[in-house]
Amino acid sequence: MKDLAQHLSTRIIHHDYVAPEGFVAPAIAVHKASTVIFPSIAALRSRQWKDKSGYTYGLHGTPTTFTLEERLCALEGGLQCVLVPSGLAAIANVSLALLKTGDEVLIPDNAYGPNKSMAEATLAQFGIRHVLYDALDVADLAAKITPATRLVWLESPGSVTLEFPDLPEMVRLCRARGVITALDNTWGAGLAFAPFDLSGDGSHDLGVDISIHALTKYPSGGGDVLMGSVMTRSAALHCRIQELHMHLGLGVGANDAEAVLRSLPTIELRYRAHDAAARTLARWLQQQRPVVQVLHPALLGSPGHAHWQALCGAAQGGEGAAAGLFSVVIDTRYSQAQVDAFCDALQLFKIGYSWGGPISLVVPYALDSMRQRPSPQLQPGTVVRFSIGLEAVQDLQRDLTQALEQAFGPL
Repeated sequence: MKDLAQHLSTRIIHHDYVAPEGFVAPAIAVHKASTVIFPSIAALRSRQWKDKSGYTYGLHGTPTTFTLEERLCALEGGLQCVLVPSGLAAIANVSLALLKTGDEVLIPDNAYGPNKSMAEATLAQFGIRHVLYDALDVADLAAKITPATRLVWLESPGSVTLEFPDLPEMVRLCRARGVITALDNTWGAGLAFAPFDLSGDGSHDLGVDISIHALTKYPSGGGDVLMGSVMTRSAALHCRIQELHMHLGLGVGANDAEAVLRSLPTIELRYRAHDAAARTLARWLQQQRPVVQVLHPALLGSPGHAHWQALCGAAQGGEGAAAGLFSVVIDTRYSQAQVDAFCDALQLFKIGYSWGGPISLVVPYALDSMRQRPSPQLQPGTVVRFSIGLEAVQDLQRDLTQALEQAFGPL
Protein backbone atom coordinates (compact mmCIF):
# COMPACT_ATOMS: atom_id res chain seq x y z
CA MET A 1 0.00 0.00 0.00
CA LYS A 2 2.82 2.45 0.90
CA ASP A 3 4.52 1.84 -2.45
CA LEU A 4 1.32 2.70 -4.29
CA ALA A 5 0.34 5.73 -2.21
CA GLN A 6 2.85 8.27 -3.48
CA HIS A 7 0.70 11.37 -3.22
CA LEU A 8 -0.58 13.08 -0.05
CA SER A 9 -4.28 12.77 -0.85
CA THR A 10 -3.92 9.04 -1.51
CA ARG A 11 -1.88 8.49 1.68
CA ILE A 12 -4.55 10.27 3.76
CA ILE A 13 -7.43 8.29 2.23
CA HIS A 14 -5.64 4.93 2.41
CA HIS A 15 -3.75 5.38 5.68
CA ASP A 16 -3.09 1.94 7.13
CA TYR A 17 -3.49 2.77 10.84
CA VAL A 18 -6.18 0.70 12.56
CA ALA A 19 -7.19 1.57 16.12
CA PRO A 20 -6.64 -1.25 18.60
CA GLU A 21 -9.62 -3.35 19.68
CA GLY A 22 -10.90 -3.45 23.23
CA PHE A 23 -12.21 0.10 23.70
CA VAL A 24 -15.35 -0.06 25.86
CA ALA A 25 -17.43 2.91 27.03
CA PRO A 26 -21.03 3.52 28.15
CA ALA A 27 -21.97 5.20 24.88
CA ILE A 28 -22.38 3.05 21.77
CA ALA A 29 -20.08 4.02 18.91
CA VAL A 30 -21.72 5.88 16.03
CA HIS A 31 -21.07 4.10 12.75
CA LYS A 32 -21.92 6.14 9.67
CA ALA A 33 -21.78 4.49 6.28
CA SER A 34 -23.30 4.13 2.90
CA THR A 35 -20.43 2.06 1.48
CA VAL A 36 -19.28 -0.91 3.57
CA ILE A 37 -15.82 -2.29 2.74
CA PHE A 38 -15.44 -6.04 2.07
CA PRO A 39 -12.09 -7.82 2.55
CA SER A 40 -12.58 -9.92 -0.58
CA ILE A 41 -14.95 -10.74 -3.42
CA ALA A 42 -15.80 -13.99 -1.64
CA ALA A 43 -16.93 -11.98 1.39
CA LEU A 44 -18.94 -9.61 -0.82
CA ARG A 45 -20.80 -12.56 -2.36
CA SER A 46 -21.39 -14.49 0.85
CA ARG A 47 -22.03 -11.89 3.53
CA GLN A 48 -25.59 -11.74 4.91
CA TRP A 49 -27.17 -8.74 6.65
CA LYS A 50 -30.71 -10.02 7.24
CA ASP A 51 -29.75 -12.06 10.30
CA LYS A 52 -27.28 -9.42 11.59
CA SER A 53 -24.34 -11.74 10.92
CA GLY A 54 -22.59 -9.21 8.68
CA TYR A 55 -22.68 -5.81 7.01
CA THR A 56 -23.27 -5.15 3.31
CA TYR A 57 -24.50 -1.56 2.92
CA GLY A 58 -25.23 1.22 5.34
CA LEU A 59 -28.96 1.19 4.58
CA HIS A 60 -29.16 -2.43 5.76
CA GLY A 61 -27.58 -1.85 9.15
CA THR A 62 -24.47 -0.88 11.06
CA PRO A 63 -23.24 -1.85 14.53
CA THR A 64 -25.12 1.21 15.84
CA THR A 65 -28.51 0.36 14.35
CA PHE A 66 -28.18 -3.38 15.02
CA THR A 67 -27.48 -2.61 18.67
CA LEU A 68 -30.51 -0.34 18.94
CA GLU A 69 -32.76 -2.97 17.36
CA GLU A 70 -31.60 -5.61 19.82
CA ARG A 71 -32.07 -3.34 22.84
CA LEU A 72 -35.56 -2.47 21.68
CA CYS A 73 -36.30 -6.19 21.46
CA ALA A 74 -35.23 -6.46 25.09
CA LEU A 75 -37.59 -3.60 25.96
CA GLU A 76 -40.70 -5.01 24.27
CA GLY A 77 -39.96 -8.74 24.29
CA GLY A 78 -39.59 -9.22 20.54
CA LEU A 79 -37.09 -11.34 18.64
CA GLN A 80 -36.71 -9.34 15.41
CA CYS A 81 -36.81 -5.59 14.79
CA VAL A 82 -36.34 -3.11 11.97
CA LEU A 83 -35.94 0.66 12.31
CA VAL A 84 -37.84 3.15 10.17
CA PRO A 85 -37.85 6.96 9.90
CA SER A 86 -41.03 7.53 11.97
CA GLY A 87 -43.92 5.87 13.78
CA LEU A 88 -46.14 6.40 10.75
CA ALA A 89 -43.50 4.77 8.55
CA ALA A 90 -43.71 1.75 10.87
CA ILE A 91 -47.48 1.55 10.32
CA ALA A 92 -47.01 1.88 6.55
CA ASN A 93 -44.27 -0.78 6.53
CA VAL A 94 -46.62 -3.27 8.18
CA SER A 95 -49.73 -2.56 6.12
CA LEU A 96 -47.93 -2.50 2.78
CA ALA A 97 -45.92 -5.63 3.56
CA LEU A 98 -48.91 -7.74 4.59
CA LEU A 99 -51.80 -6.52 2.39
CA LYS A 100 -52.55 -6.90 -1.31
CA THR A 101 -55.39 -6.17 -3.69
CA GLY A 102 -58.62 -7.76 -2.46
CA ASP A 103 -57.49 -7.91 1.17
CA GLU A 104 -59.19 -6.19 4.07
CA VAL A 105 -57.75 -4.47 7.14
CA LEU A 106 -59.69 -3.61 10.31
CA ILE A 107 -58.79 -0.45 12.23
CA PRO A 108 -60.29 0.84 15.51
CA ASP A 109 -62.29 4.02 15.01
CA ASN A 110 -60.29 5.70 17.80
CA ALA A 111 -56.95 4.86 16.18
CA TYR A 112 -54.14 7.26 15.36
CA GLY A 113 -55.59 9.46 12.62
CA PRO A 114 -52.86 9.04 9.97
CA ASN A 115 -53.30 5.25 10.13
CA LYS A 116 -56.95 5.67 9.13
CA SER A 117 -56.25 8.33 6.50
CA MET A 118 -53.54 6.16 4.94
CA ALA A 119 -56.07 3.34 4.63
CA GLU A 120 -58.64 5.72 3.12
CA ALA A 121 -56.22 7.05 0.51
CA THR A 122 -53.10 4.97 -0.13
CA LEU A 123 -54.35 1.46 0.66
CA ALA A 124 -57.58 2.10 -1.23
CA GLN A 125 -55.55 2.91 -4.36
CA PHE A 126 -54.18 -0.65 -4.22
CA GLY A 127 -57.66 -2.15 -3.91
CA ILE A 128 -57.31 -2.84 -0.19
CA ARG A 129 -60.51 -2.34 1.79
CA HIS A 130 -60.55 -1.02 5.34
CA VAL A 131 -63.30 -1.28 7.95
CA LEU A 132 -63.52 0.58 11.25
CA TYR A 133 -64.57 -1.20 14.43
CA ASP A 134 -65.47 -0.21 18.00
CA ALA A 135 -62.31 -0.64 20.07
CA LEU A 136 -64.30 -1.33 23.24
CA ASP A 137 -66.55 -3.98 21.70
CA VAL A 138 -65.00 -7.39 21.04
CA ALA A 139 -68.28 -8.56 19.54
CA ASP A 140 -68.16 -5.73 17.01
CA LEU A 141 -64.65 -6.76 16.00
CA ALA A 142 -65.79 -10.38 15.67
CA ALA A 143 -68.68 -9.33 13.45
CA LYS A 144 -66.40 -7.29 11.19
CA ILE A 145 -63.86 -10.05 10.49
CA THR A 146 -64.52 -11.66 7.09
CA PRO A 147 -62.68 -14.24 4.93
CA ALA A 148 -60.89 -11.27 3.29
CA THR A 149 -59.56 -9.88 6.59
CA ARG A 150 -55.79 -10.23 6.72
CA LEU A 151 -54.78 -7.70 9.35
CA VAL A 152 -56.31 -6.17 12.48
CA TRP A 153 -54.79 -3.01 13.92
CA LEU A 154 -54.97 -2.54 17.70
CA GLU A 155 -54.25 0.42 19.97
CA SER A 156 -54.02 0.30 23.76
CA PRO A 157 -55.26 2.89 24.53
CA GLY A 158 -56.83 4.70 21.58
CA SER A 159 -55.45 7.93 20.25
CA VAL A 160 -56.69 11.20 21.81
CA THR A 161 -59.57 9.73 23.85
CA LEU A 162 -57.53 6.90 25.41
CA GLU A 163 -60.17 4.18 25.63
CA PHE A 164 -58.45 0.97 26.75
CA PRO A 165 -59.63 -2.17 24.91
CA ASP A 166 -59.75 -5.78 26.07
CA LEU A 167 -56.50 -6.45 24.28
CA PRO A 168 -56.02 -10.10 25.32
CA GLU A 169 -59.55 -11.05 24.22
CA MET A 170 -59.13 -9.29 20.89
CA VAL A 171 -55.87 -11.12 20.26
CA ARG A 172 -57.50 -14.45 21.18
CA LEU A 173 -60.31 -13.73 18.73
CA CYS A 174 -57.97 -12.83 15.87
CA ARG A 175 -55.74 -15.82 16.53
CA ALA A 176 -58.76 -18.13 16.43
CA ARG A 177 -59.79 -16.61 13.09
CA GLY A 178 -56.26 -16.82 11.66
CA VAL A 179 -55.87 -13.05 11.34
CA ILE A 180 -52.59 -11.20 12.00
CA THR A 181 -52.64 -8.57 14.75
CA ALA A 182 -50.51 -5.42 14.76
CA LEU A 183 -50.40 -3.21 17.85
CA ASP A 184 -49.42 0.45 18.04
CA ASN A 185 -47.52 0.12 21.32
CA THR A 186 -46.22 3.68 21.53
CA TRP A 187 -48.24 4.48 24.68
CA GLY A 188 -47.26 1.27 26.48
CA ALA A 189 -43.63 1.61 25.35
CA GLY A 190 -42.82 -1.92 26.54
CA LEU A 191 -43.29 -0.73 30.14
CA ALA A 192 -47.05 -0.70 30.83
CA PHE A 193 -47.48 -4.26 29.56
CA ALA A 194 -45.62 -6.84 27.47
CA PRO A 195 -47.18 -6.89 23.98
CA PHE A 196 -45.91 -10.38 23.16
CA ASP A 197 -46.80 -11.83 26.58
CA LEU A 198 -50.31 -10.61 27.42
CA SER A 199 -50.85 -13.47 29.88
CA GLY A 200 -47.85 -12.20 31.86
CA ASP A 201 -46.50 -15.67 32.58
CA GLY A 202 -43.48 -15.56 30.28
CA SER A 203 -44.85 -18.27 28.01
CA HIS A 204 -45.60 -15.98 25.03
CA ASP A 205 -48.66 -18.16 24.39
CA LEU A 206 -50.80 -15.04 24.09
CA GLY A 207 -49.43 -11.95 22.37
CA VAL A 208 -49.75 -9.71 19.36
CA ASP A 209 -48.04 -10.74 16.14
CA ILE A 210 -46.46 -7.34 15.49
CA SER A 211 -45.68 -4.35 17.69
CA ILE A 212 -44.92 -0.99 16.16
CA HIS A 213 -43.45 1.81 18.26
CA ALA A 214 -42.98 5.50 17.58
CA LEU A 215 -39.51 5.85 19.04
CA THR A 216 -40.08 9.58 18.59
CA LYS A 217 -41.90 9.47 21.94
CA TYR A 218 -40.59 7.82 25.14
CA PRO A 219 -37.52 5.97 23.77
CA SER A 220 -36.16 9.29 22.45
CA GLY A 221 -37.52 11.39 25.29
CA GLY A 222 -36.17 14.66 23.95
CA GLY A 223 -38.73 15.71 21.37
CA ASP A 224 -35.94 15.90 18.80
CA VAL A 225 -35.85 12.53 17.02
CA LEU A 226 -38.18 11.03 14.42
CA MET A 227 -37.96 7.24 14.33
CA GLY A 228 -40.08 4.10 14.53
CA SER A 229 -39.66 0.36 14.92
CA VAL A 230 -41.46 -2.77 13.74
CA MET A 231 -41.04 -5.82 15.96
CA THR A 232 -42.10 -9.46 15.79
CA ARG A 233 -41.42 -12.86 17.30
CA SER A 234 -42.15 -14.62 13.99
CA ALA A 235 -39.30 -15.15 11.56
CA ALA A 236 -41.75 -15.53 8.66
CA LEU A 237 -43.52 -12.25 9.41
CA HIS A 238 -40.22 -10.51 9.94
CA CYS A 239 -39.02 -11.62 6.51
CA ARG A 240 -42.10 -10.08 4.85
CA ILE A 241 -41.64 -6.83 6.76
CA GLN A 242 -37.90 -6.80 6.14
CA GLU A 243 -38.30 -7.40 2.41
CA LEU A 244 -40.59 -4.38 1.97
CA HIS A 245 -38.33 -2.37 4.28
CA MET A 246 -35.46 -3.06 1.86
CA HIS A 247 -37.50 -2.39 -1.29
CA LEU A 248 -38.67 0.98 0.04
CA GLY A 249 -35.12 1.92 0.99
CA LEU A 250 -36.06 2.74 4.58
CA GLY A 251 -33.27 3.72 6.93
CA VAL A 252 -32.45 5.90 9.92
CA GLY A 253 -29.61 8.30 10.60
CA ALA A 254 -26.74 7.11 12.77
CA ASN A 255 -26.90 10.16 15.02
CA ASP A 256 -30.63 9.64 15.56
CA ALA A 257 -29.95 6.02 16.50
CA GLU A 258 -27.26 7.25 18.88
CA ALA A 259 -29.73 9.67 20.51
CA VAL A 260 -32.25 6.90 21.17
CA LEU A 261 -29.54 4.58 22.49
CA ARG A 262 -28.42 7.32 24.88
CA SER A 263 -31.97 7.81 26.17
CA LEU A 264 -33.01 4.17 26.55
CA PRO A 265 -31.30 3.58 29.93
CA THR A 266 -33.54 6.24 31.53
CA ILE A 267 -36.82 5.36 29.79
CA GLU A 268 -38.34 3.60 32.80
CA LEU A 269 -37.44 6.43 35.18
CA ARG A 270 -38.86 9.03 32.81
CA TYR A 271 -41.98 7.00 32.05
CA ARG A 272 -42.82 6.67 35.74
CA ALA A 273 -42.22 10.39 36.31
CA HIS A 274 -44.53 11.32 33.40
CA ASP A 275 -47.10 8.85 34.71
CA ALA A 276 -47.10 10.11 38.31
CA ALA A 277 -47.45 13.76 37.28
CA ALA A 278 -50.20 12.98 34.77
CA ARG A 279 -52.27 11.10 37.34
CA THR A 280 -51.94 13.95 39.84
CA LEU A 281 -53.11 16.54 37.32
CA ALA A 282 -55.82 14.32 35.86
CA ARG A 283 -57.34 13.76 39.32
CA TRP A 284 -57.17 17.49 40.06
CA LEU A 285 -58.88 18.35 36.78
CA GLN A 286 -61.72 15.98 37.64
CA GLN A 287 -62.69 18.49 40.33
CA GLN A 288 -62.68 21.57 38.09
CA ARG A 289 -66.02 23.06 37.03
CA PRO A 290 -65.45 23.38 33.23
CA VAL A 291 -64.37 19.71 32.96
CA VAL A 292 -67.13 17.12 32.56
CA GLN A 293 -64.89 14.10 31.93
CA VAL A 294 -61.25 13.13 32.30
CA LEU A 295 -60.00 10.39 29.99
CA HIS A 296 -57.10 8.55 31.61
CA PRO A 297 -56.95 4.72 31.64
CA ALA A 298 -55.80 4.55 35.26
CA LEU A 299 -58.76 6.56 36.57
CA LEU A 300 -61.90 4.78 37.70
CA GLY A 301 -64.71 5.53 35.26
CA SER A 302 -62.48 6.21 32.28
CA PRO A 303 -63.55 4.10 29.27
CA GLY A 304 -61.83 0.72 29.45
CA HIS A 305 -60.38 1.28 32.93
CA ALA A 306 -61.13 -2.31 33.94
CA HIS A 307 -59.19 -3.60 30.93
CA TRP A 308 -56.24 -1.36 31.83
CA GLN A 309 -56.36 -2.59 35.42
CA ALA A 310 -56.40 -6.23 34.33
CA LEU A 311 -53.52 -5.89 31.88
CA CYS A 312 -51.35 -3.16 33.42
CA GLY A 313 -52.32 -2.96 37.07
CA ALA A 314 -51.61 -6.45 38.35
CA ALA A 315 -48.23 -6.57 36.64
CA GLN A 316 -47.09 -3.47 38.52
CA GLY A 317 -48.05 -4.34 42.10
CA GLY A 318 -51.51 -2.82 41.82
CA GLU A 319 -50.40 0.69 40.82
CA GLY A 320 -49.94 -0.09 37.18
CA ALA A 321 -48.31 2.05 34.54
CA ALA A 322 -50.14 4.54 32.38
CA ALA A 323 -47.77 6.94 30.58
CA GLY A 324 -48.09 10.72 30.77
CA LEU A 325 -51.02 11.31 28.45
CA PHE A 326 -54.64 12.18 29.20
CA SER A 327 -57.54 14.18 27.78
CA VAL A 328 -60.36 16.20 29.24
CA VAL A 329 -63.82 17.00 27.89
CA ILE A 330 -64.84 20.63 28.36
CA ASP A 331 -68.55 21.22 29.03
CA THR A 332 -70.71 22.10 26.01
CA ARG A 333 -71.76 25.39 27.61
CA TYR A 334 -68.33 26.73 26.71
CA SER A 335 -67.60 27.67 23.11
CA GLN A 336 -64.76 26.47 20.93
CA ALA A 337 -63.37 30.01 21.14
CA GLN A 338 -63.21 29.72 24.94
CA VAL A 339 -61.49 26.34 24.72
CA ASP A 340 -58.97 27.80 22.28
CA ALA A 341 -58.44 30.75 24.62
CA PHE A 342 -57.77 28.34 27.47
CA CYS A 343 -55.07 26.57 25.44
CA ASP A 344 -53.58 29.89 24.33
CA ALA A 345 -53.48 31.13 27.94
CA LEU A 346 -51.30 28.27 29.11
CA GLN A 347 -47.69 29.30 29.55
CA LEU A 348 -45.76 26.19 30.62
CA PHE A 349 -47.86 23.93 28.40
CA LYS A 350 -46.89 24.51 24.79
CA ILE A 351 -49.19 23.96 21.82
CA GLY A 352 -47.85 21.12 19.73
CA TYR A 353 -48.30 17.54 18.55
CA SER A 354 -46.44 14.45 19.74
CA TRP A 355 -45.58 13.60 23.35
CA GLY A 356 -43.03 11.86 25.54
CA GLY A 357 -40.58 14.75 25.76
CA PRO A 358 -39.59 17.01 28.67
CA ILE A 359 -42.02 19.83 27.78
CA SER A 360 -45.74 19.56 28.54
CA LEU A 361 -48.01 19.95 25.51
CA VAL A 362 -51.68 20.71 24.83
CA VAL A 363 -53.89 20.32 21.72
CA PRO A 364 -57.69 20.70 21.33
CA TYR A 365 -59.46 18.20 19.06
CA ALA A 366 -62.75 18.22 17.16
CA LEU A 367 -63.83 14.60 17.47
CA ASP A 368 -66.75 14.97 15.05
CA SER A 369 -64.27 15.26 12.20
CA MET A 370 -62.15 12.35 13.46
CA ARG A 371 -64.68 9.58 14.11
CA GLN A 372 -67.18 7.77 11.91
CA ARG A 373 -68.95 6.00 14.77
CA PRO A 374 -70.79 7.52 17.76
CA SER A 375 -68.84 7.52 21.04
CA PRO A 376 -71.42 6.95 23.80
CA GLN A 377 -68.64 6.42 26.35
CA LEU A 378 -67.67 10.08 25.96
CA GLN A 379 -69.49 13.02 27.47
CA PRO A 380 -70.56 15.75 25.01
CA GLY A 381 -68.06 18.58 24.77
CA THR A 382 -64.71 19.62 23.35
CA VAL A 383 -61.73 17.32 23.86
CA VAL A 384 -58.36 18.73 24.95
CA ARG A 385 -55.37 16.39 25.16
CA PHE A 386 -52.43 16.95 27.48
CA SER A 387 -48.99 15.42 27.33
CA ILE A 388 -47.29 15.88 30.68
CA GLY A 389 -43.57 16.58 30.57
CA LEU A 390 -40.97 16.62 33.31
CA GLU A 391 -41.74 20.01 34.86
CA ALA A 392 -42.69 20.21 38.54
CA VAL A 393 -46.31 19.15 38.87
CA GLN A 394 -47.08 22.08 41.22
CA ASP A 395 -46.01 24.56 38.54
CA LEU A 396 -48.11 22.81 35.90
CA GLN A 397 -51.15 22.92 38.19
CA ARG A 398 -50.68 26.66 38.73
CA ASP A 399 -50.49 27.14 34.99
CA LEU A 400 -53.70 25.18 34.46
CA THR A 401 -55.45 27.18 37.19
CA GLN A 402 -54.64 30.58 35.71
CA ALA A 403 -55.58 29.47 32.19
CA LEU A 404 -58.88 27.94 33.30
CA GLU A 405 -59.79 31.13 35.15
CA GLN A 406 -58.86 33.32 32.19
CA ALA A 407 -60.97 31.33 29.76
CA PHE A 408 -63.89 30.14 31.90
CA GLY A 409 -64.05 32.43 34.92
CA PRO A 410 -63.34 31.76 38.64
CA LEU A 411 -63.06 28.10 39.57
